[in-house]
Amino acid sequence: MAGVGALVCRVFGAASGVTAAVALAGYYKEKDSKFSFLKNTFLLNAETEAAQPPKFTKWDFNWDKRNPESENAETSKASRNIILIRHGQYNLEGEEDKDRYLTELGLEQAKITGARLAEMALPYTSISVSRMKRAIQTAHLIQQYLPEVPLLPEDSILNEGPPIPSDPESAWCKKIPKYKFSVDGARIEAAFRKYFHRAEVTQNEDSYEIVVCHANVIRYFLCRALQLPPEKWLSFSLRNASMTWIVIRPDGKVHCRGIGESGHFPADKLSVS
Repeated sequence: MAGVGALVCRVFGAASGVTAAVALAGYYKEKDSKFSFLKNTFLLNAETEAAQPPKFTKWDFNWDKRNPESENAETSKASRNIILIRHGQYNLEGEEDKDRYLTELGLEQAKITGARLAEMALPYTSISVSRMKRAIQTAHLIQQYLPEVPLLPEDSILNEGPPIPSDPESAWCKKIPKYKFSVDGARIEAAFRKYFHRAEVTQNEDSYEIVVCHANVIRYFLCRALQLPPEKWLSFSLRNASMTWIVIRPDGKVHCRGIGESGHFPADKLSVS
């Protein structure tokens, strides 16, 4: 609302301001034509805003297409905890994946996160990892602290890539060829559908799964899991070897217990690239 309408809203508050605006507009509507400027500007804005409630999207409980078709159907009773780990700091000068190995700091970061996961003493069920060198190194170092937890075969669907053009568009995204979003975006979306869903009906206990992958992938997963606009993925910043914890409830609700947690690191061990 502009002009007088905006002033009324600032004085009375957004909701009551619109009500007051409509009432005042009615008063001016009956006055002489010398009030036409107020009438045409103030009345139009007030009536338009009063008629249009704020837009929002309700939670889609069947986002994973696993809602039971019948009310009497058996449903899952357990929650899935997915702990997403970004790889440690790596050599940014490498042009090929084999040359993008963890730096000395990155190796330390992976060990610190492995120790933290062990300290949490959760009943972890598995460690999944992408097929990129920096993630593989991170996963193997983490498993040293969790020797009883199986490390699953490397999964290229979790590899790094640009998931979708960001909004607002960043200078970095502008440099990426458009086809990359089409190719990598489809793969990363497929990874989300593979790894994010409620527990199977046969699962009786809560599970805790570790997934070691990459910042862009994790940020996209976070937006999709919380049903946020996926093009906002670049609005999050994740430190190396940080933890993002998503809980998927049996009823389809999703809860975030942490985003890019890195409080277990000494200050001199923190990095973002």
